Amino acid sequence: MIHLTWRDRETIKKVKCIHTDAKKYIVDQVLTVGNVYDVKNETEEFYYIIDNSGKVGGFYKEYFQDV
Repeated sequence: MIHLTWRDRETIKKVKCIHTDAKKYIVDQVLTVGNVYDVKNETEEFYYIIDNSGKVGGFYKEYFQDV
């Protein structure tokens, strides 16, 4: 149940959003190009960040670059 404490966890690293051109999902409503986000958890395919809505969400790594 690690997802219950993600919001309070230490930030792993910071990433910058480089695009919101999603093929399948609408991400431009919760991500802003140019914003820097705190990574709370990371898997092979996803970053789990606190997005613009204030909630933790999982996004493909292709939307970001390391800061």
